[in-house]
Amino acid sequence: METATMMNGIYISDKAKEKVIALLQEEGRGDDYFVRVSVVSGGCSGLTYKMDFDHEMKAGDQVFEDKGMKLVTDRKSVLYLFNTILEYSDGLDGKGFHFTNPNASRTCACGESFSI
Repeated sequence: METATMMNGIYISDKAKEKVIALLQEEGRGDDYFVRVSVVSGGCSGLTYKMDFDHEMKAGDQVFEDKGMKLVTDRKSVLYLFNTILEYSDGLDGKGFHFTNPNASRTCACGESFSI
């Protein structure tokens, strides 16, 4: 497990942090849980985001902290996620978590997949 600097980190918006905390409490998950973010093949643009709650670190995990929230990713995914912000929207134009990724050169219309 390596702790990375925030200079090229993964970040979380205030609203996303509030929603993560609410979901963890709803599901009865303890303080040892964190957000695991990864990038996997798929979607119409070639790559897609995956987000889960986890409580076990894996070899090679990259750990970021923002606003007191632990965000963890694997070594491969971190290359796609530098300076990405995990956001949450509950507006009429879309509800749920989404990512603002400055590394993405193209995203699909639904915003769920991207390419570099």
